Amino acid sequence: MINFDDFAKLDIRAGTITRAEPYPEARKPAIKLWVDFGGELGEKRSSAQLTAHYTPEGLVGRQVMAVVNFPPRQIGKVMSEVLVLGVPDENGEVVLVTPDHDVPNGGRLF
Repeated sequence: MINFDDFAKLDIRAGTITRAEPYPEARKPAIKLWVDFGGELGEKRSSAQLTAHYTPEGLVGRQVMAVVNFPPRQIGKVMSEVLVLGVPDENGEVVLVTPDHDVPNGGRLF
């Protein structure tokens, strides 16, 4: 069990995917993402194993939720600056966590 202070350490924000490209160099099929979090956060890069349910062109303009306060992490040739959140479907494939209404970029989950 954790307490609320532990949860509050995670900075989870809404952002809009502005660009998405195939990432064929990845060990598992993935897509490179550029996500706009607005304000002081601006645009951040990530990669995600989303190819079962999403195409790069279908992701542009979609809002997602991401952890924005993990340190950057090298994922193959991509420096991932945020962790875009998803949950597995019945086959273990990633389904994105998204707001069910449009919200301002940078909005914090609470």
